[in-house]
Amino acid sequence: MHEGPVPAPARQRSHGIVRLRHGPAGVADLFESGPSRLRFPRSHGATPEAILVNTAGGIACGDRFELSVALEAGARLVVSTTAAEKIYRSDGPVSCIDNRLDLAAGARLDWLPQETILYDGSRLRRRFEADLAADSALLVVEIVAFGRAARGERLAEGLFEDIWRIRRDGRLVYADALRLDGAIADRLSRPAIGGGAAACATLLDASPDAESRLDEARALLERAGANGASGVEAGASAWNRHLALRCLAPDVSTLRRVLVRFLTDYRAAPLPRVWQG
Repeated sequence: MHEGPVPAPARQRSHGIVRLRHGPAGVADLFESGPSRLRFPRSHGATPEAILVNTAGGIACGDRFELSVALEAGARLVVSTTAAEKIYRSDGPVSCIDNRLDLAAGARLDWLPQETILYDGSRLRRRFEADLAADSALLVVEIVAFGRAARGERLAEGLFEDIWRIRRDGRLVYADALRLDGAIADRLSRPAIGGGAAACATLLDASPDAESRLDEARALLERAGANGASGVEAGASAWNRHLALRCLAPDVSTLRRVLVRFLTDYRAAPLPRVWQG
């Protein structure tokens, strides 16, 4: 007679890898493995775009995805995803996403993936690391939906761990960590944690002039509809040469609309075409 929990069955899991080196003239080197692909659509702006594609259609049960992007001196790039990333229910194993960026002198990268949707019962550990030169610029936006709003789903149980580490000239300048484990929906309902929010977003501008844009960012948030009738609560702060913005929203669609307006004005440029689908 078997006693104790039944272990998850052994499965063949996805392991996607993308490694990109990009220079002022375009792609210098590209490696792709597993279900991960990087595509370069024709861009109508001055900055080239790279679109990350997961041909597996989602992430689940111990899948692992690794992305590294290195920009050479003076290079510019916008990175996005072809659609929202879906993190499926797991019967135990934890999936992992590791994103690593390396920006040389004068390089600029805008990291603009579409939202990550955490299904009920999903288990995900995500790590984001960036190494910046003294005068390089990085803009990062990450949106997370806690459950599938279209199906009326709450993220009742699961694991979400999100770790950020940003270094400039080898010195740690930004560190952040979020860990929600167990009854996530119950925790998010607490006023001091989520206030009942079903979606959140973090924006980090680690550009040389970011700290000076605090008043502008706050005004653009109000213009975009935050802290008003939309139900999106947002705040911005700036220190140590970077600007950070946090948002909580009752649903991801509303949050996305506010962020699209904000980012379009803040970047003075339209978002990648994949955001308009």
